[in-house]
Amino acid sequence: MFHRRPLGLTTITSDAGGSIAKLAAVEGFSRAVLVGVVPLIAYEVLDSKEAVALTYLVAAFFTLFVTLNFNRLERLLQRRWVVTLGGCFLIGAAMLLYFGEGVFFSMGIGMRSAAASIFTVCMSLYIMEYIQKAHFTKTESRRMLFNGAAWLTAPLTGVYLWEKVGHIAPFILSATAAGLMILFFWYLRLGDNQILKAAKPRPPTTPLRLLPRYFGQKNLRIAYFVTLSRSMFWATLFVYAPIYVVEAGYSKMFAAGLLSAASGLLFLSPLIRRLAERFTTKNVIICGLSVAGCSMCILGIIGNAQPIGIVFWMTASMGGALVDVLGNIPFMRTVKPYERTEMTMVFSTWREMSELMTPLCITLIGLLFPFYMYYFLLAGILLSVSVAATMLPRRL
Repeated sequence: MFHRRPLGLTTITSDAGGSIAKLAAVEGFSRAVLVGVVPLIAYEVLDSKEAVALTYLVAAFFTLFVTLNFNRLERLLQRRWVVTLGGCFLIGAAMLLYFGEGVFFSMGIGMRSAAASIFTVCMSLYIMEYIQKAHFTKTESRRMLFNGAAWLTAPLTGVYLWEKVGHIAPFILSATAAGLMILFFWYLRLGDNQILKAAKPRPPTTPLRLLPRYFGQKNLRIAYFVTLSRSMFWATLFVYAPIYVVEAGYSKMFAAGLLSAASGLLFLSPLIRRLAERFTTKNVIICGLSVAGCSMCILGIIGNAQPIGIVFWMTASMGGALVDVLGNIPFMRTVKPYERTEMTMVFSTWREMSELMTPLCITLIGLLFPFYMYYFLLAGILLSVSVAATMLPRRL
């Protein structure tokens, strides 16, 4: 059964998209303020990229468990409380990452990723339920633009607070931003202009039963691999690019600056939307995957960390930004309306699978080869998916 579209949203789609974009920016800032701090702390404590990968691998299992049980969570708590739970996860993660050691540190990373997963699933459902298909690209572009503002400023802010103000400062800021996100979400639901209405939960479905139905549909299958490969790239960049910069002889602030610059490419979202309108979403996605894949291949050829490699981290980020803005569109436009909730639960595991596969691949490669061989593997994945994306419908 279709969810009833609130009357207001049929006429004020732009307001709905803008409110969702602002909500995403506040949530993104909470995570981004720690994105440059956490991997560098882990690298200092663990003293190897392979050990860092193992820590993130442990955290990914917790995140995957939460996402696969999202439908059950939504039934038990209702979606408004699931979003609130995600905000609470961000607050708890900030505390665990600062005070925790060993397994508690891994739990903090896992809670932070689980919060991002919960938020992504809920916002995707709100967009598909309350925004017309014709406005999907505009809404996603605006959401990425607001996210770009958060991710441009937050990584540098976090590292600056860590080094100049006090080690606990960025963690307090992250928890505070998460609290503001919760308050803003409830304001949107309870204010005069109610953007996010209550969603009617459905009976829980065993996630494993959904896999054959999801991956039996070609377009949904390709849409999943597009977002999975894109997320693997960003998972690699946000953890290992700062380490790469430090190994190349630059400061932690410079490493945070790289993350901010890469995130700032999301400010190109309006331009990317226009490119999609001119050349089709499908072709822009293929271009983005190809650029990112070729750049990672060059990083593999360079080998160990070198200053010139930072250039190719940035070119790869340009390709990643193209896919980031448009990557969810193939799923949103090809999923059947009557199975949105179930298929979204499967689709949204791309985040957890990327955070599982990335450290797993690095750990396995580290047993036999130097770390930079992973760049070749990631390049192969991105380029293979770009070929698969040619089979998507021409007009998305």
